Amino acid sequence: MGGAVASALVVVGVSFAPGATAADAQSEQWYLGPMQAEKMWKTSTGEGIKVAVIDTGVNPDTPSLKGQVLADEVPKQVAYGATDDYAGHGTTMAELIVGSGADGGLQGLAPDSEVVPYRVPLGSELSAKEEKLAPTSAEAIRAAADSDVSIISMSIGSVAYEPEDAAAVKYAASKGKILVASVGNEGQDAGYIEYPAAYPYVLGVSSIDDKSHISDFGQSGNYVDLVAPGENLPAYCNGNFEKYCHNLNGTSFSTAITSAAAALIWSAHPDWTANQVTRALIDTAGRKWPKDEPTSTAGYGTIRPRSVLADPNYDAGEPYSDPLRKENTQEGEKLVTEIPPASASAKPSSGATAPSQGAAGSSKDKQAAAGSDDAKTAAADASSDSGSTLWIALGAAAAVVVIGGGVFAVLRARRAN
Repeated sequence: MGGAVASALVVVGVSFAPGATAADAQSEQWYLGPMQAEKMWKTSTGEGIKVAVIDTGVNPDTPSLKGQVLADEVPKQVAYGATDDYAGHGTTMAELIVGSGADGGLQGLAPDSEVVPYRVPLGSELSAKEEKLAPTSAEAIRAAADSDVSIISMSIGSVAYEPEDAAAVKYAASKGKILVASVGNEGQDAGYIEYPAAYPYVLGVSSIDDKSHISDFGQSGNYVDLVAPGENLPAYCNGNFEKYCHNLNGTSFSTAITSAAAALIWSAHPDWTANQVTRALIDTAGRKWPKDEPTSTAGYGTIRPRSVLADPNYDAGEPYSDPLRKENTQEGEKLVTEIPPASASAKPSSGATAPSQGAAGSSKDKQAAAGSDDAKTAAADASSDSGSTLWIALGAAAAVVVIGGGVFAVLRARRAN
């Protein structure tokens, strides 16, 4: 994904070392209580679910991730640097999903799930040689699609539409995977949603704070699907993994937390398809507006996985009926998510791998930020669950660098409000 970035960190307060004081990091994970994590874990801990984290790499040796990272399952052709996190961002995302919380580290929302790491070039922190050796985002997505991971979590973003990435996303969806990505941190007036969140078949996630207010930094538009906690959270300061930093913001956090929520649900219902897990997230999201009228800042509302886990009678609907059919369909197109895999199994399937990345910009008129929602009103019951992603650098959104390629747009169904 040319020019994709994982938002840089902003240090608003002091930092502390993992293990310096027991549960230091967890004490800042304010959403675990309102989401009733302890109650959810009595029903599901995410066991049996693998999550691909496509990011800056994942360090498997932090106290919270020991035994949780399946580095040996990364295909050799895309494995370069997978466990060498050059920024700390990917490792933080992995801990938010599967972290054990050991030695004061981050507590994952789905602690018995497992992570498969993929390192892709983000921003300009890698050398030219390292960038050349690293897989492209399209290659990483395809490799994950051909594996037995269930969820592909992407706390990354770019203004560039790239046909190779779009094709890889579609391929992964056809394999029965759930793809989750951050909408970006450039603010509600940016006029666009970042890719890959803006591709069909990807759940775009924005952020809320601990008062259930939509985060001002979260980008708004047609392809915001859900919101989750993303403000005032801890994360590794850099790739040295010596300490966490405080009070960081971003839709990256929200994406990881949403991926973990999906893992909890899928683990509890292993026979469900990606459509059914997605429908569960949408049906039970906290909101004050009709379910079929998603807003441009909060989509279908705030994630509430406990509502699914606590309801033994919840009906997830038809396995091959896409709950995001309107957003995912271009005119005359058959949705790949509505075609049963060749195996006819509800479980995600596996296949082969393929190529690369290009670049193209998304413009305000091609990807209009629709409507005028109340940016400070989140969903009903939003305080019960929430999430967020990508960190804001120095109080402003991280810059996105677009690398090469021409600019063109792909029209998709527009959100009316």
